[in-house]
Amino acid sequence: MSEKAIKPCLKNPLAPPEEVDFNIPGEIAGEAGPYEEVMKEGLELIQRPIKSVPVAQVEKQHFKKRMTVWERIKVLTQAEPNILFQNWGRNLDGASLVTGILNINGRDVGIYGHDFTVRAGSIDATNGRKLARLFTMCGEKGIPLIGMNDSAGAFVPAGVGGLDGYAEAFTALRKISGVVPTIMCMFGFNAGGGSYLPRQGSFVIQPNDTFFGLTGPGVVKSVLGEDITPDELGGPKVHGASGVADLTVPDEVAALRTALRLLSYIPDNNHSMAPYQPTSDPLDRKTWEINTLLKKAFNSPTGFNTPFDVSIIIQQICDHGDYFEIQPTRAREAITAFGRLGGHVVGFVANNSAVASGQIDCDSALKIARFVRFCNIYNIPLIFMEDTTGFLPGREQEARGIVQAGRSMLDAIIDVRTPRILLILRNAFGGAYASYNNYPTGADLVLALPTTRLAVMGPAGKEFVYKNELRKIRGSIKQRIAEGTAERIKAGMDGEAAKKDAEAEAAEWLKEQETLLNQRYEKELMNPKEGLALGSISSIVMPTDLRKVLGENLHFLLRHYKPSAWQDVQREFH
Repeated sequence: MSEKAIKPCLKNPLAPPEEVDFNIPGEIAGEAGPYEEVMKEGLELIQRPIKSVPVAQVEKQHFKKRMTVWERIKVLTQAEPNILFQNWGRNLDGASLVTGILNINGRDVGIYGHDFTVRAGSIDATNGRKLARLFTMCGEKGIPLIGMNDSAGAFVPAGVGGLDGYAEAFTALRKISGVVPTIMCMFGFNAGGGSYLPRQGSFVIQPNDTFFGLTGPGVVKSVLGEDITPDELGGPKVHGASGVADLTVPDEVAALRTALRLLSYIPDNNHSMAPYQPTSDPLDRKTWEINTLLKKAFNSPTGFNTPFDVSIIIQQICDHGDYFEIQPTRAREAITAFGRLGGHVVGFVANNSAVASGQIDCDSALKIARFVRFCNIYNIPLIFMEDTTGFLPGREQEARGIVQAGRSMLDAIIDVRTPRILLILRNAFGGAYASYNNYPTGADLVLALPTTRLAVMGPAGKEFVYKNELRKIRGSIKQRIAEGTAERIKAGMDGEAAKKDAEAEAAEWLKEQETLLNQRYEKELMNPKEGLALGSISSIVMPTDLRKVLGENLHFLLRHYKPSAWQDVQREFH
C-alpha cells in the first residue's frame, strides 16, 4: 500500500477554524439571509488575492529566496497596510499588482508591489491604470513612494492593454518626478517596462541574485548570438558600476531596510524639509580625529601629495558619525552622501583623493550632478568638500564627453537654491575650482583649512610663473656640461666617460633647481593667502573646529531658508 503524498501547506494545522461572524456583538444570531451572503462575498473579494494563490506558487518564491509581496510589506511596517484600488477580477485581473498606503514611523508612504505569484507580476489591461492612480495620489497628497518591483513585464495575453497600462504608469511617474521622492527596490527578474518604470524613480536599490534590463539573456542570445548570464547582463555589479542602481545590497530584507533608512533622510515632497532628528552629539564637539588624519598624511614622506579618504572627515562631522552614502561603488573619486549635522539633514559632496587623486571624470561629474540636483529639488542643504587637482585629462575622457559631463555638474551647482557651503580641504586647481560651488557660482559661504592649496594649476604652474628663470637655468645646461667635461679630462678621465659624468651631474643640478622652484611656487602661490585676501575664501578654519563652524553656519542659513517647490527654469540636458 503506497503512502499518501504530502502536499505543502502554509496553514497551521493546530489553529482553530477561521469563522467570520457578521452579527453585531451581543446580538442573538438569527437565520442567515441575503445580507450575510453579500457580506461573505465581500470578504472573499477582499481576501481573494492572498487566499486564491496556490501554495505551490508561494513555495516557488520561497525556493528562489524571494518573499511574496505581502511578506515584503510586513518588513516595511508591522501596521496593517491600507490597500487601495482592489480591482481584482474574475481571473485575478489586476491582482498581479498591489497598491496601498503605509504608515512608516508616523509618515504616510505610498507603496506598490508586483505579486509574482499572480501572472508573474505582469502588467495587464487594468493594473497599469491602478498604478498611475497611485502615483497621481502620491503627487497630489505630497507623500513619498516605495516601489517593490518583481515583474515579467507586460501581460502578453492582454495585448495592447498591457502596453497602455505601462504607458499610463510611465507618464504618471514622470509627472510626479521632482514633486515627491521615490525609492525603487528591484526584486527577481525584471525586463522591458519592468526596468524602465523603476528607473524613473529617484533611487534604485538592487539586491544580489536579481536582474533588470532592456532585454533578458535569451533575447541577447537570439539576436546577437552572445552567451551571457543574467548577472553579467543586468546584475547589481553591472548596474552599481554604471549608476543605474544607486545602492546594491545582499538580499531582499537588506533592500527593504535600506529603503527605510534612506527614507529617514529625505522629505515627503518638494515643499517640505527632510525630517529633523534631535541629537545628543554636541555641535561644538572637537574633531581631533580629522587633525590626526591630516597630520599623519601631510607629515609623511610624500607630504602634501599624500592621498587620504575623505569619508573619514564626513564621518567625524556628522552626528554620532552616521552618514548614508549614495552610489558607494561607483566613481569613488567623488563621495555623495546624506548625513545629519545638529539634527538637520545635509547632503555631502566631496572629492576623494584616495582614488585617482580626486580627479573628476565623466562618471564622478554625472554622479555629483544627479545628487546635487536631487538635494536642490527637495530642499536639502549641501556641504561641498574640495580636494581635487582638476578634471581627468586624456583621450578616453574626451571621447566619453568629459566636457558635457562637467557642464552637467556645473549646471546642477549653479542652479542650487538651498543653503550651501564650500570647505576647501587641500587642492583646488583650475577649472575644477571654478566649477565647484565657489562664491561666483553661488556658494553662501566658502571656508578653507590651513592646508588649502588654491591656484590656477598645480606645481606645473612654475613653468608659467618662473618662465624666465627656468629658461635661464635650462639654457645654462650645455655650458655646465662642457665645463664639467673639461674639468674631468684635465683631472685625467677618459673623454667619453668625462662627458657622461658631467651630463649626469648637470641633470641632477637641474632637478634640484626645479625642485626649489616647485617649493617656491607652493609657498608663494599654492596656499589660501591670496584667496583670503581677494575674498574668494571667507575664513580659515582649524581642523578640530570643523563640526562646530559648519554646524553653526548651516543652522544660521537654515533659519533663513523657507522650503518651497523649485520654480526656476529647468535645464535642457537633465
